[in-house]
Amino acid sequence: NKSFEPVDNAWNLKVPKFLPEDNRHRLLEESSFATLFPRYREHYLRESWPLVQKSLEEHGVKAELDVVEGSMTVRTTRKTWDPYIIVKARDMIKLLSRSVPYEQAVRVLQDEISSDIIKIGSLIRNREKFVKRRQRLIGPNGCTLKAIELLTGCYVLVQGQTVAALGPYKGLQQVRHIAVDTMKNIHPVYNIKALMIKRELARDPKLRNENWERFLPKFKGKNVSKRKQSEKKAKKPY
Repeated sequence: NKSFEPVDNAWNLKVPKFLPEDNRHRLLEESSFATLFPRYREHYLRESWPLVQKSLEEHGVKAELDVVEGSMTVRTTRKTWDPYIIVKARDMIKLLSRSVPYEQAVRVLQDEISSDIIKIGSLIRNREKFVKRRQRLIGPNGCTLKAIELLTGCYVLVQGQTVAALGPYKGLQQVRHIAVDTMKNIHPVYNIKALMIKRELARDPKLRNENWERFLPKFKGKNVSKRKQSEKKAKKPY
């Protein structure tokens, strides 16, 4: 059977679409997920909630907004046929609670799209260094973030102590790598440059299947001390 043979590149595999005919008997048990949202998101969620409900109803998932408790809940119904859609719906409400607009968050319901919430707050203790490195990830007028989005094909939102990313699985891996490296004091421009080189190499049919290590730039971290080196005075002979 061809479906069980080893694959050279799993990224090239096309996953067949899961249709209602594939699960005629629907689900046996009800599953639900809930997430809290901050008070400042209430106004936006009230306005966009009819759209959220409509997009989830297409997949047989029910969505509820509780303004008193400040929570969003998604649960499966008797019409739900896809067992994994509840996990996708959970990711969608998580993104909405983290200031991702509805137009972007709804994309997570697609098969090829996923999301990743990267917690960068715990990676560095010093508050000043954290703020500087987070700003480095965004760049002047958001240009670094825009470059990351263009190269990875992901939507990226930096807010507070988290980075919310939404896009194809391979792109999410790259975004996480860049975000974690930036917090480790590796400037994002180095990773952006490496991604650009990889993109060009992937287009070349001769180099596509070769090892790319020799083409990629190698950067060594240098911790330069900002303290002024005290000049050593030469001792006068007695």
